[in-house]
Amino acid sequence: MTLKFNANSHRYWIDGRPVTGVTTLMKGGLPKPALMYWSAKSVAEFVADNPEQVKAMWEEDNRRKTVEALKGVPWDKRDEAAARGTEVHALAADVVHGIEVVVPPHINGHVEGYASWLDRFAVAPVLTECSVGNRKHWYAGRFDLIADFGGYRWMLDVKTSKGVYSDTAIQTDAYRNSEFYVTDDDPDTELPMPEGIERLGVLHVTEDGTTLYPLQSDGEPFRDFLHIAWISKRSKVIDSYLKEPIYELTDLEIPA
Repeated sequence: MTLKFNANSHRYWIDGRPVTGVTTLMKGGLPKPALMYWSAKSVAEFVADNPEQVKAMWEEDNRRKTVEALKGVPWDKRDEAAARGTEVHALAADVVHGIEVVVPPHINGHVEGYASWLDRFAVAPVLTECSVGNRKHWYAGRFDLIADFGGYRWMLDVKTSKGVYSDTAIQTDAYRNSEFYVTDDDPDTELPMPEGIERLGVLHVTEDGTTLYPLQSDGEPFRDFLHIAWISKRSKVIDSYLKEPIYELTDLEIPA
């Protein structure tokens, strides 16, 4: 198997060797200060909205356990959103190919809005949900949708989060510049990436409908990705820059 993807751990291997995914590289090499404020806000909102529950936790479980519970609030919200996103992605892959699906009530708005967008834009799918790899720059990933509409071929990422962000251009351009892809049905066969992907975009799929946001598509986002990936891959080396402390002048042997 040339490219292996484990959906549970979201890890990749190329030629039997571990390879870092696009989104992991971006997390390791691209600071996101807004995430820190979102985490603090999530905890503050939980405390403000649930004062009696927090008081009961404090009285029953003591300070240590209360802190443990509260610091997990942002990740609980993240996991809930991720679970919804996984459901929507799974159904979206079928809907774009015209396959009839059974939609759970809690994501009915998401799926109906997505289906409506596909019809309005006369979308012709090329590929959906395929794993990709790049040996030259040593990364892997998994794109959501390559499709033709409006006279262009698009690499599209589907987002169900509260908002969409400009760094998705970096993510999708990394996918576009992959050397090959494999399908889930035949993961042992490498296939060349489709030609002519001129546009990048992000589809914001919410319960109120689906909106297309075009992304910068001139190749600059991929150049940014290569810089980000380099920093991310160097993180362990950077951690080694701090050396052991020196307590005595006689021990002063400063490493280069």
